[in-house]
Formats: sequence, structure tokens, C-alpha cells
Amino acid sequence: MAHKKAGGSTRNGRDSESKRLGVKIYGGQEVIAGNIIVRQRGTKFHPGKNVGCGRDHTLFAKAAGVVEFSVKGPKQRK
Repeated sequence: MAHKKAGGSTRNGRDSESKRLGVKIYGGQEVIAGNIIVRQRGTKFHPGKNVGCGRDHTLFAKAAGVVEFSVKGPKQRK
């Protein structure tokens, strides 16, 4: 008689959904008020002039203009 042993169940095969973080609008690009510039966890990038910081540390434009990234301070913060 031909027999086939029952296959065991796997414990793999799960993964979390990607959060789509990162820079959404790069330096030199134009924005209008409300556009999301960076989605991040923590303040990897800090808000500058005419930029707001949301509850989840998302940086967004408060006014229309051109995006500019710069580093400041002794630790060269973005």
C-alpha cells in the first residue's frame, strides 16, 4: 500500500506591511502648503522655516515654496 505522511504546518510566512517612510519631496522641488516633505520615525529631519511637524514626526509645508535641506549645529543635524 502506498502511504503519504501528513505534511507539517509551517511557522513562517508572516511579514508586516511596509510603512512607506522617507523623503517624499527632495531639495529644489516646489511645494504648496500642506504637502508632505518627509515621513519618518522620530526627528531624523528637523523642521525649518515654514515647515510643520506632525504627531508622527511627519514634516509638512506650511507655505508654498522650494524645498531646501541643510545641516545645522555642532552635530550637523539635518
